[in-house]
Amino acid sequence: MMQRPLRPEEYSLKETSPHLGGGGVSGDKLTTTYDLVEQMQYLYVRVVKAKELPPKDVTGSCDPYVEVKLGNYKGTTRHFEKKTNPEWNQVFAFSKDRIQASVLEVIVKDKDFIKDDFIGRVLFDLTEIPKRVPPDSPLAPQWYRLEDRKGDKGKGELMLAVWMGTQADEAFPDSWHSDAATIPSDGLANIRSKVYLTPKLWYLRVNVIEAQDLIPNEKNRFPEVFVKVMLGNQALRTRISQSRTLNPMWNEDLMFVAAEPFEEHLVLSVEDRVAPNKDEVLGKTVIPLQNIDRRLDYKPVNSRWYNLEKHVIVEGDQKKKEVKFSSRIHLRICLEGGYHVLDESTHYSSDLRPTAKQLWKPSIGVLELGILSAQGLLPMKTKDGRGTTDAYCVAKYGQKWVRTRTIIDSFAPKWNEQYTWEVYDPCTVITIGVFDNCHLQGGEKAAGTRDTRIGKVRIRLSTLETDRVYTHSYPLIVLLPSGVKKMGEVQLAVRFTCSSLLNILHMYSQPLLPKMHYLHPLSVMQLDNLRHQATQIVSMRLSRAEPPLRKEVVEYMLDVDSHMWSMRKSKANFFRIMGVLSPLVAVGKWFDQICHWKNPLTTILIHVLFVILILYPELILPTIFLYLFLIGVWYFRWRPRQPPYMDTRLSHADTAHPDELDEEFDTFPTSRQPDIVRMRYDRLRSVAGRIQTVVGDLATQGERLQSLLSWRDPRATALFVTFCLVAAVVLYVTPFRVVAFLTGLYVLRHPRFRHKLPSVPLNFFRRLPARTDSML
Repeated sequence: MMQRPLRPEEYSLKETSPHLGGGGVSGDKLTTTYDLVEQMQYLYVRVVKAKELPPKDVTGSCDPYVEVKLGNYKGTTRHFEKKTNPEWNQVFAFSKDRIQASVLEVIVKDKDFIKDDFIGRVLFDLTEIPKRVPPDSPLAPQWYRLEDRKGDKGKGELMLAVWMGTQADEAFPDSWHSDAATIPSDGLANIRSKVYLTPKLWYLRVNVIEAQDLIPNEKNRFPEVFVKVMLGNQALRTRISQSRTLNPMWNEDLMFVAAEPFEEHLVLSVEDRVAPNKDEVLGKTVIPLQNIDRRLDYKPVNSRWYNLEKHVIVEGDQKKKEVKFSSRIHLRICLEGGYHVLDESTHYSSDLRPTAKQLWKPSIGVLELGILSAQGLLPMKTKDGRGTTDAYCVAKYGQKWVRTRTIIDSFAPKWNEQYTWEVYDPCTVITIGVFDNCHLQGGEKAAGTRDTRIGKVRIRLSTLETDRVYTHSYPLIVLLPSGVKKMGEVQLAVRFTCSSLLNILHMYSQPLLPKMHYLHPLSVMQLDNLRHQATQIVSMRLSRAEPPLRKEVVEYMLDVDSHMWSMRKSKANFFRIMGVLSPLVAVGKWFDQICHWKNPLTTILIHVLFVILILYPELILPTIFLYLFLIGVWYFRWRPRQPPYMDTRLSHADTAHPDELDEEFDTFPTSRQPDIVRMRYDRLRSVAGRIQTVVGDLATQGERLQSLLSWRDPRATALFVTFCLVAAVVLYVTPFRVVAFLTGLYVLRHPRFRHKLPSVPLNFFRRLPARTDSML
């Protein structure tokens, strides 16, 4: 069955009116603290501990656990062996929307091999359970005497607290949820909400200066020496030293990304290229990062000599031993605190501050995000013969990542979780992604599976009005090898609050990146390599958290593969350029119509304006700026009222050819068949051939300009030089206003005085020589 094509409005943003905060919106300011989400009611049961439980087996002891039962939902604590005074301190949360029973049953049982024994229970009528709303202090647990099945008082007591609350309750994140009843205990950690902080990243600069007194293994040749530097998985090497002596020099900078806490050591090895694919280690040194100098600007750091140690195998003992000798290496090493370590694409940066905290400026505001719900999610996997989706959200801004809890088996999950970030720059982007959790089984069952992406939303803070609550339903769109697909919608509430409007406006005059990026810039190649290393470090650290934020999730949020070749993106970028140039083309066409008197009245008005500006040239700049001001005021009526969202038309996702999409999703290096790769290579050659022609034409025009004065064509240069002399004399004796006036009249002349043939200056320019004649 073919999927029907989606209409453009189905890919668009929709404004929503959720019942936020359990109250209403009053003039864009909301009435409660947890105010950007809809309130969700939960029944909370905190099982603290028990005492004086009666023995149930022949040993005179019991293995107690507690079962909390509400209708069809049942949660159990862990059990203790041979303990009559156990402590659990576990919280259970039952969604009020799904409660169908009228009685809450808390049962203490004894774990047994055949059948668990009943010890006692406590019953609660749901109509009598108290409500608690933060910031009220938590409800104090009380001791309850256990009853038998008949309702008579038995032996043993259980300490409990039972209350009705919302998701704003501090017990909510760590509680067992009734909708997770089917999840095994080792999978429960993977469904909880969590806030993560990425490690603090530094650029590490290693300046390799020189080495002294190297001892090569072969004495009869000049060594070809280079230095290899390693930090964790990162490895860089210097060029081979030009001074082929035992005291080689390099004076070369190598840049790495280091993450706090500095667990890894910097390893340097001086190596000799003895054959094309054979290098011999002449010496090594290991440097802990904790001892390295940190700097905030470009002030010189003291250099140091480090002794090199050689690894040799001593005869009779196969262990590697380090033998110290007189070789040493001269290094200048520092951790750069004045740069911002880029771990995401610069187009969607969420943080632009330098690494060193001393250089941070005060925050300018607060970003609040309410992750409400999703609607119309598609089934992402099959379970028990039917489609299912276990969705969770991830939001990233600056160093703080958040993950909502996973809602089990729902195509319309409701999270209603609220998070807050400090904002230091308004020209930053928050990214929200929705994923399907494939690790609910926990343990080895989930090994090797990957969480599936459902879609992503980016919101640029500078496009938001301050202190306004934006409630919209964003389309979740992913690009698959089969084409673009809408996976559902996610409903968000966003508010950007600023402490001072003047501070925000001042930020627009400041450099985007810290000043070290401009005073001592890194090359584009360096920045690309360093960004790749930074994303690897961030994804590795977050994947080691509990619950882990997995590598595929982090890479999707950070747009790791955004630099890969894509025919679709190339087309989209070409049409973006055309969209930027189209107003200039339109102005050119309009001016051409004026010059050709298509509308005589407009042309006459332009003549009048032109004469006024010639007579009063001091009005030219004020007129231009006044015109731009009026255009801006005119467009204010049609200003965007909604945040930006993923645009399939702009991305050319809806018109991409299947083969182009297959190429975009190909691995690197390619895994496709040779004939497909050959066809794509030929297509790329044809596209590159057209680009090559355009670049060649641009070079030709530039070389023609150069040849005006180069005497490559002696007659053309003689004509141009003579013209320049005559023009200099004429312009010297003629007032500038007269020249400008005559030039304007000539340009705006009536069609009766025009020729269809090209003008004399254009003919002259096209006849000038270029260096194309010398091209092979």
